[in-house]
Amino acid sequence: MKTFTATPADIEKKWILIDAEGIVLGRLASIIAMRLRGKHKPSFTPSIDMGDNVIVINADKVQLTGKKRQNPNYWHTGYPGGIKSRTTEQILEGPHPERVVMQAVKRMLPGNKLSRELMTNLRVYAGAEHPHEAQQPEVLDVKPLNPKNTRSA
Repeated sequence: MKTFTATPADIEKKWILIDAEGIVLGRLASIIAMRLRGKHKPSFTPSIDMGDNVIVINADKVQLTGKKRQNPNYWHTGYPGGIKSRTTEQILEGPHPERVVMQAVKRMLPGNKLSRELMTNLRVYAGAEHPHEAQQPEVLDVKPLNPKNTRSA
């Protein structure tokens, strides 16, 4: 029996819509990363983009457990004395709250060229509206998959 290796002709991409309201961030990011990578398909091939296109709405209403909302995120500008910090709560209340979900998903993918290509299949929106109605996305309800996926505020 030979091992099946998918070719670009074998790939079928779907559009998936996920509502992030009330979902725990890490659990949401792991589900999105699995769908982007294509690991949920029986014909998964690690070196090919087999995943689906994922649309995430209500990214500003994602939940965090513990004190992760108040913990600061640090980065350095590259200049002397250029260390900066911002809490996750400040990012979620700022002009681009969808970046929290984008960064969480990015960090759950492997750090290579393929993961940068996979990130182009992810669309995250802070509100409930999205411009992808023409693609007729299937709704993936993450809440009933596991009772730990949701958290009350």
